[in-house]
Amino acid sequence: MNQPNEHHEQARHPEWMTDLVQVLNAPGYERWRSMVAGTGGCANPIHLAGESAIVNTDTGEILHHYRTADEPSGHLLVACGNRRASVCTSCSEVYRADTFHLIRAGLSGGKGIPETVSAHPRAFVTLTAPSFGPVHTRREKNGAVRACRPRNRDKICEHGHPVGCHARHEPKDERLGQPICGDCYDYVGAVLWQAHAGALWHRFTLEVRRTLAAEAGLSRMAFGKQVRVSFAKVAEYQRRGLVHFHAIIRLDGPEGGSQPPPDWADHRLLTRAIPPAVQRITVTSPLSDLGRWDLVWGDQLDIRPILLDSSADGLSERAVAGYIAKYATKGAEASGTVDHRLSCPACGGRGRLRLMASCERCHGTGLKPGLHLDSLPVTEHARRMIRTCWELGARPEFAALRLRPWSHMLGFRGHFSSKSRRYSTTLGDLRQVRAVHRATQTRERHGLPALADETTLVLGHWRFAGMGYTPGEAIMAEHIRHRVSQARAIAAKREDG
Repeated sequence: MNQPNEHHEQARHPEWMTDLVQVLNAPGYERWRSMVAGTGGCANPIHLAGESAIVNTDTGEILHHYRTADEPSGHLLVACGNRRASVCTSCSEVYRADTFHLIRAGLSGGKGIPETVSAHPRAFVTLTAPSFGPVHTRREKNGAVRACRPRNRDKICEHGHPVGCHARHEPKDERLGQPICGDCYDYVGAVLWQAHAGALWHRFTLEVRRTLAAEAGLSRMAFGKQVRVSFAKVAEYQRRGLVHFHAIIRLDGPEGGSQPPPDWADHRLLTRAIPPAVQRITVTSPLSDLGRWDLVWGDQLDIRPILLDSSADGLSERAVAGYIAKYATKGAEASGTVDHRLSCPACGGRGRLRLMASCERCHGTGLKPGLHLDSLPVTEHARRMIRTCWELGARPEFAALRLRPWSHMLGFRGHFSSKSRRYSTTLGDLRQVRAVHRATQTRERHGLPALADETTLVLGHWRFAGMGYTPGEAIMAEHIRHRVSQARAIAAKREDG
């Protein structure tokens, strides 16, 4: 009887299946599984190699010693910490939860903020991008879907395309957000607006303080001595590839959330000051032979009160915190682009090094090796915005905007979520509390002194040893992530109950 050929047996199975069998049968599988669970099922963990020791500072005795050399895999897995759900579902969920608690603390109190902050004047504001050309959209009225852009059917633009669209788009229609005519769309203006969106937000935070002071009949200095304006905001990508800013604006006393503002600094003053502040802001693009753009906010401005009573005509504190936290984990991929950088890491997209020599890694293209803009898995609208970023990024007058490294974000390079200093706690503080909690649990498990014990010192030496999984490990890590996620959901329901 012929023995089966081992090479042909392996060829029958795909690589991931062979690797999965090896992972499940490896001697150190259970330890690897516990490390993956410790990261929450991170999709792209960091591999660390090294050692750490807990030392008694009085006697020099080593109370506990850990070495990755003793691990079956030879390294330790640490969560990547990426905020984007498209990159790592597990870590983005942790980021979302942290953002929720950060925002909620500034609305309801907690995390060092008194509950009396709920009585401060607060508004939920949406700042939009202007139009750079008509795009396909889904319009509804009284529950009925209406025509996208009901224009004269026979009217065409200068490029020979209809100026309207009579389709009633479904929610998942791929045309949504795409220009009616790509040649009519102002891609240069859109990219430059996107690149200056952070500057527009900064100008808004300054202008709204000036306007509040003017509305109150005070100088800016006198107003600042009595009222502090606190902010928290998140950026959301629209399907047309431009960002909106959703912001919480709160009026406090001079000491921040722990102190109420004067009685005259009420909700009416806040909502009255926001529209004129938005209208007065203009950021001018750098001078270029292409022209110069006066960049402003869009005409659509939404201002809604944040109320304790969710049944009233406003938004509840929990709804606002959940809304902002949800968008904090999303990126530009919602508008049809990719979630990773396109520029060469060696030259930063310039195509040349500091000594003006051509970059050997990208051969002067500025793109990551093997990448081509025409073959990217993106929508045509996103491709044209990326290409516009690439072309403008080669011009010296736009060098400071770093458009090529941020082309995957369609030119936007600002913070997705940010807050003013006194709004509430920080993400760093929340992470530190979690790290201390885990360290305390580890010490208790090994019978070591408490973390606050000043007689112990932690010494460590670590080095980067890689990232990610093999194909088989990735399948098991996703399975572990689901189980960890279910366990967290059950625990959260019990706490709410």
